[in-house]
Amino acid sequence: MQAQSSPRRPIRSVIGGSLGNLVEWYDWYIYSAFSLYFAQSFFPASDPTAQLLSTSVVFAIGFLMRPLGGWLLGMLADRYGRKSALTWSITLMCAGSLIITCAPTYATIGIWAPILLTFARMAQGLSLGGEFGTAATYLTEIAPPDKRGFWSSFQYVTLIAGQLLALGLLVTLQFFFLTEAQLEVWGWRLAFATGAILAISVFWLRRGIDETPDFVEESDRGRRKGGLMTLLRERPKQVALVFGLSIGSNVSFYAFTTYMQKYLVGSAGFAKDKASLICSAALIFYIVIQPMLGALSDKAGRKPLLYWCWIGGIVGTVPLFTALGRADGMVEAFLLLCVAYLIISGSSATSAVVKAELFPPHIRALGVGLPYAVSQAIFGGTAESVALGFKSAGMESAFFWYVTGCMGVALVTTLFLPETRWQTARPAR
Repeated sequence: MQAQSSPRRPIRSVIGGSLGNLVEWYDWYIYSAFSLYFAQSFFPASDPTAQLLSTSVVFAIGFLMRPLGGWLLGMLADRYGRKSALTWSITLMCAGSLIITCAPTYATIGIWAPILLTFARMAQGLSLGGEFGTAATYLTEIAPPDKRGFWSSFQYVTLIAGQLLALGLLVTLQFFFLTEAQLEVWGWRLAFATGAILAISVFWLRRGIDETPDFVEESDRGRRKGGLMTLLRERPKQVALVFGLSIGSNVSFYAFTTYMQKYLVGSAGFAKDKASLICSAALIFYIVIQPMLGALSDKAGRKPLLYWCWIGGIVGTVPLFTALGRADGMVEAFLLLCVAYLIISGSSATSAVVKAELFPPHIRALGVGLPYAVSQAIFGGTAESVALGFKSAGMESAFFWYVTGCMGVALVTTLFLPETRWQTARPAR
């Protein structure tokens, strides 16, 4: 077994890698969390469902930039270091949040308002396209080999915490500080301004984190040629596996997280503030179980947790969505959502480590980030639009079956996945 050197400043390295991920995802999720309020600011007044559909389309456009971000920042991370790529990703996210904070409304500048919104989301899409693969690689590479599942699970801890922070700010503003009218006119800008300020702080933090031992040792031995063609030539099967797994994880995650707030309002009949509170409380449960299941994967292996997720999702998605749509009260909706989160945690808690363990260091960030980002662009970013499209067509339940089918694709993919937990050395070389 190869020895693994430790970062000189392990606490700052872990915080920089994970806290930056939290801010990145907070900045990304505030768009979804506050879209109920700012949709009318950027799009002409019409049917409320049409306005939400317009914001969801822009949400999807941001996802279309993620493959480009996964490619560019993934190559940057593999060639010049994980630290450099992480610093660039937080810079792009900050820029996007600042643009949205200051953007004039449709009533002021007309069509330029949604154009500015789209441009800002494209910058943030580039950022997150590189963030996932680089952060997954970073947290996996700095972890002791027998605790990679536990350490890397903090990627989704901070990812979910970013969403929780966004929802928490929304709930705080809704219940304690602003009226609904104030939120619709100007209150939503506070969320994006907060994200920009947090991103500036993390930029400073990430400039001081250590490079990972795997990247340093790869450089010391003489860096092997990386890049897209090398990735496709050396690891085509692994690229396909990451893509297939991501189809199920992306669609199920966005269905039960970002879309759930709108579903509880538009289909279950909850008030906006109550829907936000339900989702926030359930996300706390979701955060708590990530490290537990990540540690379990270090003992039992990665694949048993994936099987739990996909089989549970195939069996439970339609009944859970149906029951949530008919929930009589907040407690019932909260418990049902917790069941859904327990199921999909089999994938989210192991997502980073499963993918990172498939690739050698010289193509690891690109191998994790690019196929994941392509899947996000095709399936994750369109999940809300698909759901709202089915709803507008009077076929809302078809979306539940769509999610189920995507998890079925991931189940088939898992059958061909090697069990990487039992490697005695570091991730694949």
